[in-house]
Amino acid sequence: MSWRFLRALSCPARIIAAVSPLIPLVPLVAGFVGLVAGILVLRTYGPNYRVGRLLASTLQVSVAEARGLAAGPPRYVRISGRIDAEDEFEDDAHRPLVFRRTRLQVSRDAGWETFEDGRERVRFEIRDGLDAIVVDDAALDRGLVVVPRESVGTAADVPDRVPPGTPADAAVRLRVEQVSSVEHAIVLGVPSLDAAGEPRISAGLGRPLVLTTLEPDEAMRLLTEGGGRRPMAAAACLAGGLGLLVVGGILAVVGAAT
Repeated sequence: MSWRFLRALSCPARIIAAVSPLIPLVPLVAGFVGLVAGILVLRTYGPNYRVGRLLASTLQVSVAEARGLAAGPPRYVRISGRIDAEDEFEDDAHRPLVFRRTRLQVSRDAGWETFEDGRERVRFEIRDGLDAIVVDDAALDRGLVVVPRESVGTAADVPDRVPPGTPADAAVRLRVEQVSSVEHAIVLGVPSLDAAGEPRISAGLGRPLVLTTLEPDEAMRLLTEGGGRRPMAAAACLAGGLGLLVVGGILAVVGAAT
């Protein structure tokens, strides 16, 4: 009975030992390729990919905590609250605004190229209860995530404003992005003290100042331009790649142990 018992136990070891040491490399390589493919798909969104990643991963703190961080080492954080300003200006619909960016863009092979970029802004802050922190509106650029207002025509509609040599039938777009003082906002940035010692939040640590008046899910949909196929393809590649790496790691551990 003891000989048969030992013989039964020896079979799995011989089976495992018969597995080639190269087998774990197959899922490991495939998993690495899947991860790279997923990242490359996300990279097709350009700067929007980075803004979306920051929105999803940045640590949330209160406005009071952000004010306290302003005097310490720089940290990139996320805050939320109501937009507040003393001197708003109105749009055509008489909405009180604190920031408006108006761009004229001409269609090129690589996409839309901006040839006019106008900004109107006033000092504003993010307020949560009695606590408030100033937003460095001069630093707002790629990180502004709001629903744009667009109008498309041709260069013939604005012949005195398009770059010289632009064909009259070239597509020209007017794109307006604005922030109202009646909205709530999510802001990502680095709290610091300005020259007067007042806390403010701005770009820093190699990351942009991000401001959105949308809920995170809505902001993500806007950043992905409303398309669902590329995000799903990227998620499938990343999930499959991670799964294959786990399988390859288990096979490698088993192979090393035997």
